[in-house]
Parts: sequence; structure tokens; C-alpha cells
Amino acid sequence: MRHRRPRTATLIRGAIFAGICAAGLLTGSCGQSSGQSSSAAPKDIPLPIDSQSIDAKVPPNATLEVLLKGQNLSTETTGAMLKAMSDVFNPKDLRAHQTYRITRTLDGLLREFRYQIDADRLLRVFAAPANAFVGGSSPAPSFTAEVITLPKEFQVEVLVVDIAKGQSLVGVLEARGENVQLALELANIYGGEVDFNSDLQPGDRFEIMFERAMRNGEFAGYGRVLAANMKNAGRKLPAVLFEDGDGKPAYYDADGRSLKRQFLKSPLPFDPRITSQFSNRRFHPVYGGYRAHQGVDYGAPYGTAVNVVASGVVDFVGTQGDAGRMVRVRHASGYQTAYLHLSAFAPGLRVGQRVSQGDLIGKVGTSGASTGPHLDYRIIKNGTYVDPVAELKRMPKGEAIAASRLPAFAAVRDEQYGQMAALIAAAAPSGASHATPAAPRK
Repeated sequence: MRHRRPRTATLIRGAIFAGICAAGLLTGSCGQSSGQSSSAAPKDIPLPIDSQSIDAKVPPNATLEVLLKGQNLSTETTGAMLKAMSDVFNPKDLRAHQTYRITRTLDGLLREFRYQIDADRLLRVFAAPANAFVGGSSPAPSFTAEVITLPKEFQVEVLVVDIAKGQSLVGVLEARGENVQLALELANIYGGEVDFNSDLQPGDRFEIMFERAMRNGEFAGYGRVLAANMKNAGRKLPAVLFEDGDGKPAYYDADGRSLKRQFLKSPLPFDPRITSQFSNRRFHPVYGGYRAHQGVDYGAPYGTAVNVVASGVVDFVGTQGDAGRMVRVRHASGYQTAYLHLSAFAPGLRVGQRVSQGDLIGKVGTSGASTGPHLDYRIIKNGTYVDPVAELKRMPKGEAIAASRLPAFAAVRDEQYGQMAALIAAAAPSGASHATPAAPRK
């Protein structure tokens, strides 16, 4: 049986179609039959330009106020912007060579200011609706500020690298297309076990499962190192990321013992080398003759970051004779560490300040009795100078996970190493890193 379409529905459709035709929202002639097509091509309707933007980089030694006024913004506008951002961004944190954008209306009013704080954060200051008036007549500048965390995705990858003669971990990773940040993260993980400045040997191997951050299809840094294996001088050093009893992520060996030690093995990042060992009788390069050398000298480029090897309290910051610029820190169990011949101190560092392991305390220099840039690093135990290299070997291993947490740790360990083994096997034919097909972490 043939059903007749309801007449009411037909009338409604016709009315809608006629309204669209009258509004001119369809291309071609509404009077044409469905079998005909219009030969006239649709024309783009140009939208008027109502703003203009300027992209630039922050020049050296610039302040935010000077930067804004240099873009011909009024004192009133600049003041209102600085007030708006005061709760979300400190203008003193402005950094040279970072990018910024200023967008203004055609009559010169500021519409938006954007500043790239770092790879992951963007400061945005934008004009509020022009509904505030001064004296009932002229609009007052009003702005809203926010710091936006730029979204990125994480994909899990593995990488296997071998150290050959004359190579550093940084150089090997760079040759594989990675950057120094991944090497620094490994140094942070294994810093209590290995001095990357002197302990690496030809034949050492790293197996790393890590997160690669991507933004809009481009590399945007690294996330977490999920698991790693290091072969060093015949030792096997596994590392597994696991949350401790307080919910803080930390790295443990295969038995659940923390890789974090009381002291880091070195106060410097990569590539410096030991140029002079601890000795009771060393020929002095400046004064001649033989004297005791109560520390270890690390040759390093001028300005290299110097990090405190253990948490403690600063008990000296200043200049002291042949030591030049020096920092000394008091630690638990009767230990002190000293860092000599610095070129500069960390900003704001003062006596009595508490510092945490790995904090920046100064930079390598050549102050005092020195023939070139290097760090003289010393450990004092109960008032007596001791050999830093030998003393570190005597220090106890890290704390073990609580027995109640061991089953959970074992499950995470087995899962991470199972995934790493599978990814390494998948990448074996080419030797390249291999990404997991698992869903990326936001």
C-alpha cells in the first residue's frame, strides 16, 4: 500500500526552504529544479581586518614594563596589565629570547598579550569587555591574565645504547637523535650509584623505557623514565619507577631498595672529568712544591652548574683565600661538603638556608688559587677531610620499600620490564627506538 506523506510536514519543509532562500544562505537559484545546477561559483565574503599582531623575542636585559612601553602602550595600559598578571606571573621571571605576541585593534587598543614562559606554559593577558568607565565617559583599561598549560601527548618508547671508547652518554644519545635532557634524567636516577663523569667505561649499556612528549606532532620534551637497565663495569643496575608510601614517585632496584643515596656521587652534570685526586702529597700547580690536596678536582667549562650532593644547611657562602668563592653545606651524620673556586653563587643563597639534594648552589669558575676553570669538591667527616671517592663507596645503600608495599612494587616491576622487553624485541631488527601501541597519556 502506498502511504501519502502528511501535508502538514510538507508545508513546514516548504516554509523553511523559502526562508532560507529569502535569507540568501543557499548558493545558486532556489527556483531551479533539483536536476539543475548553478554555473555561478560561490564568492568568498572577505571579513574586515580588525586587529594586527606583532611577534618578537624578548631582548637581553629587558623588563616586562620596558618591553610593553617599547610597543607604544600607554603607562595606564601597562600598569593595568601588570596588575592583572600579578597573581599568576612574576614579571621578574621574564627571560631573554623567549617569544611573545602583542595583538592590537586598528585604533591601537591592546587586545591580547602572549608570552611563552617555557615549553609547557603560556602567559595570556587579554582585554576585558569595554564596560568600565572613568567619570562616566572614558573607558578604563581592564585586563584578565591566565597561565595556560599547553596540552601534549606522551608515547612510550624504548632505546638501547652502548658506550664505546671515548664516548659519553650525552654524545651517544645525541647521535641517536635525543637531547641532553634524557641523559640528565638518567644521571638523576643513577646519581647515587654511578659518577657519570668518571665511572662510565667502554662496553657499558643502557636500556631505557621512557615517555616522549609530543605537541601537534612535534617533539616537546620528555616525560617520565618508566624503567631502565644499566650495565656498568660488569654490574647490572635496574631502575623501576614506583610511588612510595607517601605517593611520591621514586626509583628502586629490582629488590625494592631505593636508588637514592644520602650523597650523589658527583656535584656536576655530564662530561667534566677528574683532573686531580685526593692526596696527602700533590705538586701544587700555582705555588709549586708538594702539599696535601684535600678534595677532588673536576675539570669543567666555566659556568657549569654545581649541585649540592646531599640535603643540608648552608654554613658558609663567600670568598676564602686560596679557595676563592666557596660554598660549604652541613649535612646529617657529621658530614660537611665544600665547593671551591666558584665563579658565582646561586641567586639568593645565604648562610642558614636549607637546601635539598640536587639544588643549584653555584657555578664552576677559577677564583682563588686556580690555573683554570674547575671545581674542587671536598667532604669533611666529623671535622676531618676524607677522600670523596672512597667515602662514597662506604656509604650504605638506599632504604627498602616497606614490606606491605612489596607486592604492589613487584607487580609494577614485572609489568614495566615485560613491556620494555617486548618493545626492545620489536625494535631489534632496526636498532631504532620503538613506540608502544598503548594509548598516549595526556
